[in-house]
This record gives sequence, C-alpha cells and structure tokens, in this order.
Amino acid sequence: IPALDSQRHTRMEVLKEKVEEEEAAEREDAAERAERGEKMMRLMEVRKEETTMTQEMLRDLERKLSEIEVSIPEKPSTFTKDTIDISKLPLSYKSNTPKEEHLLRVADNFSRQYSLLCPDRVPLFLHPLNECEVPKFVSTTIRPTLMPYPELYNWDTCAQFVSDFLAMLPLPDPLKPPSYLYSSTTVLKHQKGNCFDFSTLLCSMLIGAGYDAYCVNGYGSQDLCHMDLTREVCPLTVKPKETVQEEEKAPPKKYAIKPPRDLSSRFEQEQEMKRQEEIKAAEEKRRRQEEERLMEVDSAKTDPLHGLRVHSWVLVLSGKREVPESFFIDPFTARSYSTQDDNFLGIESLWNHKNYWINMQDCWNCCKDLIFDLGDPVMWEYLLLGIDKPLLSPAEEEDNGANDDDDVENLGKEDEDKSFDMPNSWVEQIEISPEVFETRCPNGKKVIQYKKAKLEKWAPYLNNNGLVCRLTTYEDLECKGAALAVGSQGAEAPDMLWDLGHVTVSWCTKTLEIKEWYQNREDMLELKHINKTTGLNIDYFKPGHPQALRVHSYTSMQPEMDRVMEFYEKARVDGLIKREETPKTMTEYYQGRPDFLSYRHINFGPRVKKLVLNSAESNPRPVVKIIERFFRNPAKPADEDVAERVFLILDERIQLRYHCREDHITASKREFLRRTEVDSKGNKIIMTPDMCISFEKLLYQYEAMMKLKNEEKLSRHQAWESELEVLEILKLREEEEEAHVLTTSIYDTKRNEKSKEYREAMMTPKSTQDPGQDAPPPGALAKLRPLLHKNGIYAPTSTLGSPEERVMHEEHLRQVEAQLDYLAPFLAQLPPGEKLTRWQAVRLKDECLSDFKQRLINKANLIQARFEKETQELQKQQQWYQENQVTLTPEDEDLYLSYCSQAMFRIRILEQRLNRHKELAPLKYLALEEKLYKDPRLVELLKVFV
Repeated sequence: IPALDSQRHTRMEVLKEKVEEEEAAEREDAAERAERGEKMMRLMEVRKEETTMTQEMLRDLERKLSEIEVSIPEKPSTFTKDTIDISKLPLSYKSNTPKEEHLLRVADNFSRQYSLLCPDRVPLFLHPLNECEVPKFVSTTIRPTLMPYPELYNWDTCAQFVSDFLAMLPLPDPLKPPSYLYSSTTVLKHQKGNCFDFSTLLCSMLIGAGYDAYCVNGYGSQDLCHMDLTREVCPLTVKPKETVQEEEKAPPKKYAIKPPRDLSSRFEQEQEMKRQEEIKAAEEKRRRQEEERLMEVDSAKTDPLHGLRVHSWVLVLSGKREVPESFFIDPFTARSYSTQDDNFLGIESLWNHKNYWINMQDCWNCCKDLIFDLGDPVMWEYLLLGIDKPLLSPAEEEDNGANDDDDVENLGKEDEDKSFDMPNSWVEQIEISPEVFETRCPNGKKVIQYKKAKLEKWAPYLNNNGLVCRLTTYEDLECKGAALAVGSQGAEAPDMLWDLGHVTVSWCTKTLEIKEWYQNREDMLELKHINKTTGLNIDYFKPGHPQALRVHSYTSMQPEMDRVMEFYEKARVDGLIKREETPKTMTEYYQGRPDFLSYRHINFGPRVKKLVLNSAESNPRPVVKIIERFFRNPAKPADEDVAERVFLILDERIQLRYHCREDHITASKREFLRRTEVDSKGNKIIMTPDMCISFEKLLYQYEAMMKLKNEEKLSRHQAWESELEVLEILKLREEEEEAHVLTTSIYDTKRNEKSKEYREAMMTPKSTQDPGQDAPPPGALAKLRPLLHKNGIYAPTSTLGSPEERVMHEEHLRQVEAQLDYLAPFLAQLPPGEKLTRWQAVRLKDECLSDFKQRLINKANLIQARFEKETQELQKQQQWYQENQVTLTPEDEDLYLSYCSQAMFRIRILEQRLNRHKELAPLKYLALEEKLYKDPRLVELLKVFV
C-alpha cells in the first residue's frame, strides 16, 4: 500500500507540472497577441498620420479592389446514404444471395486468421456497407463494363473521364478506409465520391476495356489524398522535346570559292562570351536559390500524418493490351505514376472482380521494392483458390510415400475448396448516356489549380462562344493571399479555404499567357493564344474557314498593323500559304501555282491625300516596290527562267535575275528602263523602224518590255486585292467574334430545332392530318428543298402522293436546274439588300470558279475510279480463266466470254467519257469565267485596276 501511495503522489506531481507548463504557455501566447495588437494599432495610427487619402487615390483604390474577383464557395455537400433514394434500387442492392452470404462467411474467417497471425496490421477492407446498408464484398462491387464510346477504350481517356466527371469528396476519417462503398451506378448518378468510389469505377471500365487492373487500398502522400496539384506542373504547359535533325553536309567542291576572312576581334568575342556566361551563371544561381527557398518552405510544412493517410488508386499490370510495364493511376488526377514513385507510401491489399490479395511484403521503402507477382503466395496472400494467376510450384518433398494416404484423403476437400469462385457483381450495368458523356464535369465546369497555372474546363455548348478549356499561366512563384469576411461578393478565385467564419483567398496577379480552346464554332476557331507580356494574339483555325485561314497572329485588329496570316493552301485557288504585314510592307508566300510564283514582297509609300478615313478601298497606299520570286520551271532553260523580278515603280525600272545554270557560277541579270508612252505634248509614241537602229534586234527586248509592263500592272492589282482581302478578313473576324455562332449536327435533335421539327413532321401519322393535305402540291417541295439542303436535310421525292405528281415534280426540278442561277448559293451568304463592293465581287467570282473547278475534278476522279475498278475486275477474271482453263465447261466459257464482252464495252465507254470530260472541262471553265465577267451584277465591279 505505501508503494501505491508513492506512485500516486509521483503521478500527481507530474500532472501538476504539466498543468503549470500549459498555463504558462497560454499566458505567454496571450501576451504576444496583445503586443502584436498594440503594434498593429500603432502602425495604423502612424499610417493614418502619414497618409492623407485624396479623391483620386480613393477612386484608384476602388478601381483596383473592383478588379479583384472573389467568390465564396459553397460548402461541399455530403454524400451519405441519407441523400440516396433507395426505393428504386433493384433487389440485388438490398439483399445478398446464398453465394454472397457464403463469401462473406469465408471473408470473416479469413479476416480472423489474418488478425491472429498479423496482430500488428490494420483490419482488412473486405465487406463495407453499400447504399442500402447491406455488406457487400469489395470484389463484387466491381462491374467490368466496356463503354460504347471509342474515346473510352484506352486507359488514359478512361482515367480522364472519371477524373472530370466526378467531384472529389475526402474520406470521413483520413486514417481508415470508409465504412460505406457505394455502387458505380449511384456514384455516376450523383457525380461525386471518395477515392475508393473513383477507383472502383475506373477499375470497372479498365477491366471491361481489356486491361489487367486492380483496386489498391494503401497509403499516399498528403498532396495525393487531397488532390493538391499546386506543386505539379500542368501537362499542357510542358512543351514536347523537339528532335533536332542534323543536316547532311554536302561534300566540298573541288573548286569551291573560299569564304572571306573573318576580321572580327577574337578578344572581343571571348570577352562577350565570358559576359554572357556570367549572366547565365547569375541567373542560374538566382533560380537555384529560389528553388532551395521554396523547398525549405515546403519541407517546413511537414505532414504530421505522413505515411498514415489512407488512399485508393488503380494498379495496371503488364501483359494485357500490350502494356509493357506495370504502373499506378491516381483516379483523382488521371495521371499515371511509376510503381517507384514517392507519393505511394504503402499497400495493404488489392482486388479485382475475381479475387482479393493481401500484401505480405515490407513497405519500409514505400512501394519501390514491391514485386507484383500475384501468383507468389509468399508475397501476396490470396483469399480464393480459384485464381487465374500462376502459382509457384512447391518443392518436391523427398518422402512422398508417407503422405500418399493424406493426399488421397484431402483430395476431395481441395477440389471442394477450389470449386468456389467469386459471385457475379451485384451492381447493375454501368451506363452513360450521350448527353451525360458530353457534359463530363459536374454542372459542366471544373477548375484545377496547378503550379503557376490554372486550368478551367467546360462542357460543349455550355458557353455561348464555344469555349471548352482555358489555361492561364502566371509568373508568380507564390500566390498572394488575403482574409475576407464570409459576406463578401465576387465571381471566381483560384483557391479558397474555409477558416472560422473567414475565407482565406489566394490569387496570382501577374498573368503571362492565356490559352483558350473552342469547339463547334462556325468560324472553325480552335485555339486562341494570348500573350499578356507582348500583347501578341494568335488564333488557330481548323480546316473550313471561309477564307481558308489557318493561323492569325496579331497585336491589334486595326488594318495596316503588324500581323501574320497563314492559310490552308490547298483550299485556296491562288496557293497562298502565308502573308506577313507591317505598316509599310506586305510579304506573301505561295506554293503550287502554275506560274511557279513563290514569294511576293510589296513596299508601300505614304498616302498622298490625308482623308478622314484612309483605307485600301477608298485611298489605297501607293506601291513603291514589288519583289517577286519564282520556283524553277523545268520546261524552260535556266538562263531563260526568271528567278527574281523587281519592279522599282518610282525609279521606272524593272530588274530581272534568272536561275543559275548548273555549269555556271553566276546567274544572268537584265534591267529594263520603263519610259513613258507619251511625249511632252501628250501624244502617244509609236515606235517605227526609222526611230531606232537595227529594229529587228530590239524587237525581242521591246516585246519583253511590254510584257513586263503588263505584268507590273497585274502585280499592282494583285497587291491591291491583297489589301482588300486583309480588310475583308479583319471585318469577318470582328463579325465572327461578336456573333460567335455555334454549329449543331443534323443528328443532334436536342439542339437542332429545324431538324427536330422536320423529323416530327415526318413521323406524324396521316390520320392526324387533314384529308385534303395528304400530299403536298407539286411545287411546294421544290421551294422547300433549298432550305432543307441548307440545314443538312434532304427531302425525298417519295413523300409525294400519286405518280403523276411525282412526274410533275421531277419536270419542275429539271426546269429549275435549266434556269439555275450560278451565283445564287454565293449571293445567299451576303446580307440581303446590301450593295456589292469590288472586293465582294472578286470574292464571289473566285469562289464560284473554285467550286466549279472542284466539281469538274471530282467528276473526273469518279470516272477514273470506275475505269480502274472495271479494269481490275477484268484482269482478275482473265487470271482466273488462265488458271482454270483446262477444267472449264462450255457453259462456263460462254459466261466468261459474255462477261469479257460486257466489261470491254463498259471500259470503252468509261474511257470515252473520261477523254470527253478532259476535253470539255477547260472549255466549260472558260465559258463560266466569261459568263461571270459578262454578268450584269459583276461587270462593273470586275474591271482591271489601273
């Protein structure tokens, strides 16, 4: 008894000392808080005395505060069994089959043996409750399903879909697995879940797609469990490594000209190199110090629960679907990791739809030393014997005869145990509707914060401008923060944390660049890249833009400013690839032209007259100089094929440089002095033999001079057309940005109202219509057809009533085609009632000719394809006849000869049609071109610019 009293006395003294230490620490904290409050009050009083806020300063401060957009996030809604309507769930969710009950008993027995043999390990995660509070084995919760979408056939797209579609909820207890594991159908319906729900859904999709996937119950880092990507680099910002191809150096020529001597100072070059190296070293040192500082800050924020946080992810083993190496998939972020990654700290167990395995290996070095050979019972203890993994063959025992009787007795038991396999999944078939698959993110939007970047995603058609993704890159290494009251108003903030009635808001202020991705735009805009530092905007377009635009780089949408336009050259008649414009110059690059033009550079001079509105149409800039370069024309000799042509308009000179012959060192050059065609009195000068010596020798030069003058006039006209086209593109882009019309498919009846109305009208039974309206009048469908074709709908003639009405309808269509207006489809693109301008007339003419040319080419290709098909079939029949000629009967030979006769007739007809088409196609093209030039709507606007 005295010993017990002394122990109690000692414990009481220790408790008193602890209480006194805690009270002293509290007093010190209170004194420090009071001292900080007094310092802040004094600092505020000093600032009030030093600073006097004027009205301008107040307005400036109000403007800056209004630019800060802050939104108060809603508290995450809980996802519990109380929020799930279980009345409509099937019977398999509410009860267990006898086979499932047997499996639960086997699992309980297995868990008791495991706890007895491994008392230091945590309890196994075997049969949590489902949404109906019924215990279900984890393997039966996996429902392998192959989705009917090609995008969900690979592991990366499957993981990205699960990551985007579901909203992350943290575990109720970060140190233990959840007590509930809901079905994938319920998780998809509510679009939220914890890491185990994410892994179960992703594993079901991967197994259905043919992968060897497993759900893993283990331990992860704090960033992995909280889906914190603020320390990770956004994958969209990582630039792919460019493979530098080494150019093969041409062998040196024997009589090559030696390069001139380098007269620059080596000492100055060495000093410059040293200076550049010092600058690089200082920059590298500053960057390294900044990284070390950030690493120190991160290391100071140690996680007190490191190694204890429970997390679930997916393991994909090598073998199936040509997977070369096993890897992990984090379902929260859809990122793949190596099995050696430091974010994965240990594994307790893993399972698929067939079996359950326990990790018996030591995880002292995270998962780096784990061997994922599930057939090894020493490393992985399995629950059921009926597994498809190969087991290691046990060593043969030396004494086999002594155990023969035991083997015979246990043979039936082993067969009985092995006969039990995993029951079928109790989860219903996983289904994702097309509307839900298109929406992807919860409520159609998702925001992910990366290191110095923010990624925003939207569902298609959610934004009126077609925006589906935006990546904002910041320069700040760390985001700034401020504490705001809960009642604050705002829109968005990248990162917010709830903290005792206040919201801690952090945002990055220095924006470097913004990338925006678009879909379903009528103007085919795909990507917009905005550089906030340089002010450069780059727009990327998909094929199909009205002006065949591919890339548009600009700093301002005002004309005659710095810009670069790239085009799809195959969609343009002139073969233009790229156009670069500055306030004083314009450079164009061509490819695939029949005149072999490859380059045109135009220098402009200042305008003579200063009008209020100066533009290329009202007051074009005077052309000072035009430089044109040409590819090599193999049909001409090199010394007669012009390589470069320079028109010096102010100097009235024309310079020519020809291609260099292979056996020559220098190229031929020629210069012409362009003289006026009138004398001092204004009379036209006509050259006669009496006015020059040896007139016959100068005739060639004179003809070349006149030809060059006409080409100079044509080049100036094309330069003016290029200016007009730039103005047209800029005007079109402004209209497209204001309207930002979205396109909808004719099969999308949810959004395409016209298609939906037409389908409903076609499906309406005749009994609901008036007796006199069973069939439309003969001309009604002909009037409706252009509208239906415009919206992608075709009205068949079978909707007409009697055969007489069908004949009348076809006759009416033939008359309409005979009187077809060839400009009607192109004039319909212009606003009604608007007067045509010169550049619009040129555009209509070019588009009409281009469309007609393409139809001629398509017709020729169709005839050629049919010709080649008939020829190949005939050759096959001839080869078959040669191989079976001996065994053929007279009837077979007659059939063969009849086929050959018909095939030769078809081939001869197709050959004649093809030759006739080749002869008439140029004539038809020229006839249409002449008809366009004589069209009364375009004749006044297509005059050649002088």
